[in-house]
Amino acid sequence: MFGCSCQGLADFYREEFLKHHACLERQREYYSEVAIAQAEDALARIMGQLEQLCQREDACHMVGELLKQFDLVTKLSAWTDPDQLH
Repeated sequence: MFGCSCQGLADFYREEFLKHHACLERQREYYSEVAIAQAEDALARIMGQLEQLCQREDACHMVGELLKQFDLVTKLSAWTDPDQLH
């Protein structure tokens, strides 16, 4: 198990999920209230369980998959400036 690095990992992932939430807020007008409510509920559940999730041996893979699912909705990764990539 990863032990002491769990809190740092949870903090990193929390920031990533908060970015997706902010992106979702900016796109609110394009989604139904039901879709927004479902996404916000899922985000709240994940954020509430993040420390436990990060204690798993497969935490990076599992939480990474959850972030990919949110990215399908928010398209946050598409907002990256390609000129900043090396």
